Amino acid sequence: MTSRELTGLLPLPERAAGDEAKRRWADAACLLAFGAIGWPWLLYSLWGGRRAEKARLLDRLGLDDHALPHLGSWKADVGFLHRIVDAVEELRPRVVVELGAGASTLVCARALERNGGGRLVSYDQHGGFVEATAQWLESQGVAADLRHAPLTRSVPGWPGSWYDLTDLPERIDLLIVDGPPWTVHPFVRGAADSLFDRLSPGAVILLDDAARPGERIVARRWRERHPGIAFRRLSGSTKGTLVGRRSTGGEVVPFPARPAARPELAGWRRAAAVMMLVGAGWVAHDVADGMDAPAEAAAFLAEASSSHSAGLTRQRMRSQIESARLNRPEIAAATGIAIPALPGRWQVVDVQLYPTGEGMAVATAMRTDRGEPVTLFATRAETPAERRPLLGRSHGRAVAYWEVGAFAYALTADIDPARVLTLAAEVAAAG
Repeated sequence: MTSRELTGLLPLPERAAGDEAKRRWADAACLLAFGAIGWPWLLYSLWGGRRAEKARLLDRLGLDDHALPHLGSWKADVGFLHRIVDAVEELRPRVVVELGAGASTLVCARALERNGGGRLVSYDQHGGFVEATAQWLESQGVAADLRHAPLTRSVPGWPGSWYDLTDLPERIDLLIVDGPPWTVHPFVRGAADSLFDRLSPGAVILLDDAARPGERIVARRWRERHPGIAFRRLSGSTKGTLVGRRSTGGEVVPFPARPAARPELAGWRRAAAVMMLVGAGWVAHDVADGMDAPAEAAAFLAEASSSHSAGLTRQRMRSQIESARLNRPEIAAATGIAIPALPGRWQVVDVQLYPTGEGMAVATAMRTDRGEPVTLFATRAETPAERRPLLGRSHGRAVAYWEVGAFAYALTADIDPARVLTLAAEVAAAG
């Protein structure tokens, strides 16, 4: 069986013997909890992407219409495959390492062939799948160095079993992380950072399934541990893609190790966190996933929170005159900042320009249909967010933030975080 065939929702079953086959109870609880949380992503992953995008991908690679008959389920979708081709075309990598073979192996090998060549080393835990994939690539006239890497190792700091990687290249220009499957552990792909010290300057990391709850937590930990790599989650695929690029100067700086929990308490703490996630539901997932803002969003959230404080102070001062007229075309012409449309029943209280370290911003103080004072902060900034708002905290208050094109937006209020996230979703949808 290869990624050419139609597959089900779940990945291929893992095979292990003896004690290695027994999952720790805390890990099993974590898996069940994230399965309960992440089932919409799993169902959505059954769709491999639009036919037009698949046709465009085949055209980019010079492949016939039958080269990729089935995508979706646990296989890479069209969006992620396009990201691989983009990376190959930009980097012209000499060495690519892939974790998790399949359709991505064919696409990457073909892209390398059409862009100056390069070596692709692909690892997968299923020996039979590796052999079948090698035959599939041969039938398409491309080749890769496919290797069987059973899940028999562990990486300190990350749960679950990891690949037994042999003869790794000394330098990696492109690292594609599409395995192991989430059924090993929701955080298992985080162990790929054990290869980050092999990344060449300017190298790129592509992590598939980046929209899933487990991979979002992995991304947050990577940002903390590897400040020498700039990570950004991109849309354009059914399952989300996290792109990391290593700095061209200097080595990756390791993040200081955190004090280890006492062994007898670690399992209980993890199980307690799992139960909280399950019991609190979807809102709790969004809150827990986004409350600790990544470093690259901290300054933006602090400015948004400060603009909210300044607006509340202005409204309490009689000597200050509020400007309640929101003229979006005029603001766009004068500042280059696009202000989104607002929910119809919200009342604009004050509109002010707000200087930041990166340039001009616009702070719009409003009251919602329930009379809640909120502030919409808009500027040009780089954050990990996409169109779907994430939740952070700054100055003791909740800040929901998202991006549209070159613009970053934040909604700040001194109310329940879940409510802030809901209001931000309304603004994002209205805009």
